[in-house]
Amino acid sequence: MFEPGRFVAEHIEPVTEEQVQPNGVDLRLETVYEQVEPGQIRRDGKRVGERRELEAEDGTFVLGPGGYIARYDETVSIPPGHVGFIFPRSSLMRNSCMLNTAVWDAGYVGRGEGLLQVFHEIQIEAGARIAQMVYAQAEHSGAYEGTYQGENLDDSAPEIAAEDEGAE
Repeated sequence: MFEPGRFVAEHIEPVTEEQVQPNGVDLRLETVYEQVEPGQIRRDGKRVGERRELEAEDGTFVLGPGGYIARYDETVSIPPGHVGFIFPRSSLMRNSCMLNTAVWDAGYVGRGEGLLQVFHEIQIEAGARIAQMVYAQAEHSGAYEGTYQGENLDDSAPEIAAEDEGAE
């Protein structure tokens, strides 16, 4: 069963009334990155490829076709007994863009990221609502303790090289 937006809002900060939806909370774009070096995913670990933060022109990111990493502006906490999912806002899809993410496990805390796929040039203003976080009740054993725990909370990208169990 999915939780109502008011419940989700209790676990995300900062959040405004405008962001609270009937079934979730809208997440805003903080910044955009372009991956410039290869990453690695191996049986014994992983490494995120080097990234370059894109510059916004007058507060707006002008993105051509391609894949980008979108960092959300809010700190998300997934409470015990729940799992988080992110979906793109329909206005993003209606502009030939898609947002892909992974499962957000119970216990995760951080300012996450998603893969922003752009199929036709778009302008996205920093602070614009691009995604909606929803929580579903879920049985689980343990809580997230992977390498992405606390990501982007100190404005530095984590050095991801270790094996990650139950990744976000």
